[in-house]
Formats: sequence, structure tokens, C-alpha cells
Amino acid sequence: MKKFSILLSALLLAALSVGTLHADQSLFNGSSLSNWKTHGKVSVANKILTLKGNKSGMVLKNGNYKDFEMTLELRSTPKGKGSIHFHTDALLKKGYAIAINNDRTDEIWWKMSGSLIDVRNLTKSFVKEDQWFKMNIRVFGQEIDVHINGTPVVEYIQPKAPYRAANHAKELLGNGTFAIESSGTGAIEIKNITVNKLNAQSADIEKQLADANDEQADPIIRLHQEDFPVLDYHVHLKGGLTKEQAAIQSRKLGINYAVAPNCGIGFPISTKEQVLAYLDSMRTQPFILAMQAEGREWMNTFGDAYKGFDYVFTDCMTYTDDNGNRTRSWIAKEVKIDDPEKYMDMILSRILGVLKEPVNIYVNPCYLPDAMSKDYDKFWTEERMNTFIEALKKSGKALEINELYKIPSKAILLKAKAAGVKFTFGSNNVTPNVSDLKYSLQMKKELGLTAKDMYKPQIKI
Repeated sequence: MKKFSILLSALLLAALSVGTLHADQSLFNGSSLSNWKTHGKVSVANKILTLKGNKSGMVLKNGNYKDFEMTLELRSTPKGKGSIHFHTDALLKKGYAIAINNDRTDEIWWKMSGSLIDVRNLTKSFVKEDQWFKMNIRVFGQEIDVHINGTPVVEYIQPKAPYRAANHAKELLGNGTFAIESSGTGAIEIKNITVNKLNAQSADIEKQLADANDEQADPIIRLHQEDFPVLDYHVHLKGGLTKEQAAIQSRKLGINYAVAPNCGIGFPISTKEQVLAYLDSMRTQPFILAMQAEGREWMNTFGDAYKGFDYVFTDCMTYTDDNGNRTRSWIAKEVKIDDPEKYMDMILSRILGVLKEPVNIYVNPCYLPDAMSKDYDKFWTEERMNTFIEALKKSGKALEINELYKIPSKAILLKAKAAGVKFTFGSNNVTPNVSDLKYSLQMKKELGLTAKDMYKPQIKI
């Protein structure tokens, strides 16, 4: 009996260490909504709760939760979307909201299911419309975690001094009730909702705060707050960076990643079979999947396998020069320059050829070899810029603002914006330390870019 008591005490201590003190409480078990105040088109049939159309919702009566773990099994029908609110009130005037949105055609494509809305917006939908999935929301101390089907998608720690724009001032941790809102033209359907109260006395708040981002100096939270897509469209698993590390880093910084392998002759992926194997291994990962097409022979190399990526980008850093030499322009010994002006004309002609290839984004744009880069503005004359921009606009391709090389110049970007070209931000990292998008954000500010100026990926699931 004494041994049993000791074992029981140990189990209780273990429960306390993870903050769990209460059994799961059902907030919807397939039948009654008596604990909820509803408005709009809210109904229960065949043990399924349905919120249909815009401005339908429900608020939990007399709910008061601080630390908790909530689990929902739900789906969205075509054009159905909405949000789950916590630490809120009857008027939804405070607290946080988690997005429900699996409509990949939605104009607001950067707030997909699992987004901690306007704090950690997600650009990738993990499930399809009409597909049942599980969402887990956990608040413990200063940390908010969201999982979709067991995959972590948000790990946010609210710092001691969070940054909030005036219209988001009350989006903070506290306590309050739960609410679910429908804001699309379709429906949200829910099979069950359970919540488990947690005791955060065991939470190491000091450690949590030490791990939090300094939002007073963080430009990324400002992008989320102003409703701007926060996506690095050009990330490589290079220099020892693994997909696991990339996922952690992405969640920490609040920057969504599009991960791209280099695909072409002499590059890590050089066959159609390798492309297909890569896609099979990465499709369920929390990244948008891009392909960097290398060399002008890439289409013949990979056939139509490239269509399996969410988008494809290329540059003009690998080309054949006028003497028939296959040149990689970032390798100085391969670059042969007799007459810089003639060489510049040749580079421009190669860029115009690249813009005819079936890709979505032109990256490392307007790059010049080291021997010419110090005179970048001299070689990129008004006439050459206009020729490039005209061809770019005609091609329908987006233009990358590149972090690695800090290109193209502001002058080129201004012409692109005036022509109605879409943009992307791209680290093009060569180390595990993916960029903080400093140059991109500088150009965003100076050009006055908005969400409408950014390229929308065509994400596949």
C-alpha cells in the first residue's frame, strides 16, 4: 500500500511538471450547445456542429480560461473560413485568434489554418477543404503553441514588451472565454471540442521570456501587424541546415520559408527521378516547396516534373557565352571579359532568353560578375533597364528582391513597380543562418510595397 502511495505521488508530481491538473472537458460532444451563445447560422445535425456563412458565431457562456490545451476536430467546406478566439470576451474585443482557412484561392493567402492571426500568420495550408483535421491550441505561461494534425505550426512566446499596432492593442495574453466565428461564404464543421485546464505554476516564465523575440526591435512582427505576407521565397537547406532546424528557425523568427533545392546538371538534384523523390519526402513538411532551375538545359533534364513544385524560379547566373563557354558567373575564373560593354550586352541578351523559360520568378536578378559589380549602376543604363523591365512585364514573372547580393538596384525596382510587376523576398542563404530580410524590408519601405505587390504561390498539397 505504501508503494502504491509513493507511485501515486510520483504520478501527481509528473502531472504538475507539465502543468496538467484537470481532465478533459467537452465543450461540444455532438449534441448540445447549451453552454454557448450563438448568432447567425449555427446548427447541430448528425453530431456535427456547423457555422455557415459570414457573421455566424458562438461564444462560450461563463468561460474563464487562462492556461489550457484545446483540441478540435474540424473541417472547412469550399470557401469556408473563420477563427477560434481565446482569452476573449462576448464582443471579441480582446485576446488572440487562430485562423481556420484552407481555401488556397483566397485573396488573403497568408492567413491559413493555424495562423495566430496578425502575430504569426501562415502562408501554407496543411489540409484541403472538405478534409477533416485536428487542431491543437496550447497556452502555457507566455507561450502559445498550435499544431495541425500533430505538426507544430506556431510556437510564439509573448515577450515582456510585445509590439502591437494601435488596432491590435488588446491582442494579448490574459484570461477569458472561447469563441468561434465564421467569416467565409462556406461553412466550418466541427465534430468535437475539448479543453484541458493547465496550471502554469510550473512554467518557467523567466526562461520563456528569455527565449522570446525582442519585438520592440523586430521588424517582422510589424509586417504581421500590418497584414503583409511574411514569406522568404528563397531558402536553401545548405551549410548543414536541416529541414528540422529550418522549421524551428522559421517558427522562432515568425518568417514563413519556401525551401528550394538547386536542380540542374552539376547540382544536388540532377535527374527527374531525384526531383520526384524530393517532392515525396517534403510534401508534408511545413514549407512551401520551390525549385531553383539551374542552367539553360533544365527543361530537357527534368521534363514536366517541375510542375510538382509550388513554384519554380531561375536566374541568369549559368549561361553559355558568345564563345560557346558554359559559364557560372559567380565563379571568377569562368568569366571572360574583354570588353565590359559588349559583355554587358551579352548578359542582357541572356537574361531576355531566361525570361522566356516557364518559371514563376526571376531571382538573383540583374546580377553582374564581381569584375563588373562595382560599376553596377554604370552598366545598368536607363536603356538597358527599360529593355529588361519591358521583357519582364511581358513574361508575367515576379521579380526577386535578393538579400545575398542586395540586388536589383532601387532604380530597377522602381521601374518594375511602375510596370505592375509582382515581387518576392529571397534570402538565397549559403549558410544555416537564413537572412532577416533587411534589404527586402528596406526596399519595401522605400518603394511603398503592399500585400497586393507580392507574388502569390500556387500551393499544392
